[in-house]
Amino acid sequence: MNKLLWLLVSSLIMFVPQVLADPTALSAVTVTTSPAGDQEYSVTLQVLAFMTALSFLPAMLILMTSFTRIVVVMSILRQALGLQSSPSNQVINGIALFLTFFIMAPVFDRINETALQPYLNEEMTIVQALEEGKKPMMKFMLSQTRLKDLEMFMEIADVQVDTPEEVPITVLIPAFVTSELKTAFQIGFMLFIPFLIIDLVVASILMAMGMMMLSPMIISLPFKLMLFVLVDGWNLVMGSLANSFGL
Repeated sequence: MNKLLWLLVSSLIMFVPQVLADPTALSAVTVTTSPAGDQEYSVTLQVLAFMTALSFLPAMLILMTSFTRIVVVMSILRQALGLQSSPSNQVINGIALFLTFFIMAPVFDRINETALQPYLNEEMTIVQALEEGKKPMMKFMLSQTRLKDLEMFMEIADVQVDTPEEVPITVLIPAFVTSELKTAFQIGFMLFIPFLIIDLVVASILMAMGMMMLSPMIISLPFKLMLFVLVDGWNLVMGSLANSFGL
């Protein structure tokens, strides 16, 4: 390990004088200002910014899309059924991921049309593309965010705007996440009620029969699974989650 570290340090020591002696060695890392005042970044800086943004991609996918609501509802549904590990976390995350792609498809298509394709065709700069691509995402988040949550974070951040569209994205994201969690717990509560009734009925019957040592969960689990299958529960849950976003 020490030999490897020494090799890296030696390489840097040999490389730095060459860079200092040749000012054009880092010419690819430039920022050009146009006569109109716009800044154009070199391809190297654009690639660097893109690779840096990839590290934030998981957080953006979870907290700026429908993923949070779906995965929370699925987890609550599993608890309501009394199943500890079925479906597994991998299956729940996979369902939430692809259902998110389905729900967010119109938003992603809009971003592709207004920002990505014009940038690839060199019709706008990367800064303009980012500004245009942010608008459909903010529109989606605003449509799912409660005004009360938005006002709370605006008050905390001491931000005053004339229209909701002017809200900074740094304020909109936590307000959106708060609203999504509240909505997910409301849907989860509605899912819990029928399974809770089955648990209460089974527990009452076992108490009346004097079978107090037998866990009601063992008896109620097959009935809850049967009820969920008979009412086509997966179809109802998936459809309700998709429709809850206004599709």
